[in-house]
Amino acid sequence: MPSPQSLSDDVDVWSVEGRFQHVIYSPKGTVEGMLIDTNDVLTQFVVDGHDAASAALLGTLRTGQRLVVEGTETAPSPKGDAAHTVYRFERLASVDGREPVSSPASTVSEGQVVRFNYARHGEANGVVLDNGDFVHTRPDGFAALGLRLGEDVLAEGDMRPLADGSGRVIEACFVNGRSIER
Repeated sequence: MPSPQSLSDDVDVWSVEGRFQHVIYSPKGTVEGMLIDTNDVLTQFVVDGHDAASAALLGTLRTGQRLVVEGTETAPSPKGDAAHTVYRFERLASVDGREPVSSPASTVSEGQVVRFNYARHGEANGVVLDNGDFVHTRPDGFAALGLRLGEDVLAEGDMRPLADGSGRVIEACFVNGRSIER
C-alpha cells in the first residue's frame, strides 16, 4: 500500500511496495519506466528521458523481485485516463529487502564470447557474451586484450541496457582483471 512522505510543502513522495514486472520502452527503444505489481494492481513509474542512471538501474532488475519504489504522483494526461496509477520515479528504496546498488558503475558481467562487435568504420570494438551483454572495449582495448570466440570473460564497468532490451552495454574498465584505457 502506498504511503506518502513530504518532499516539500506541496509535493508528496509515495513509497510503493510490489513485485517488478518489466521495464517500459520508449518508441526509440530507451528505458522510460517500469511496471510493478502491487497486490494484483499494476503501478507504473516513469523516468525522465535524460536520467540515464535511473534508466540503467531499472535495466538491472529481474521479473519477480520485491521492490520498494518512491515516486511522486503525475498529473492527469491530456490524452485520457491511464490504465493504472502512474508515478514519476524518484528512488529505488530496496530490492528483495536490501538497499540497491546506488550507481550502475562497477557492474560485473560474466560469460563466454559468442561474437565480436564492430564499430561503424569496421574495426572490432568489443565482444557480445552468451548472456546477451555487449562488452565495449573500444578498438585499442579489443586489440590489447586479444579475446577469442568461446573465451570466458569477466568484465567490469559502467552499464546501461541495450536499446533492444536483449542485454546490457558494459563500458569496460576491466576485462579478466586487465585494465582498459579510457
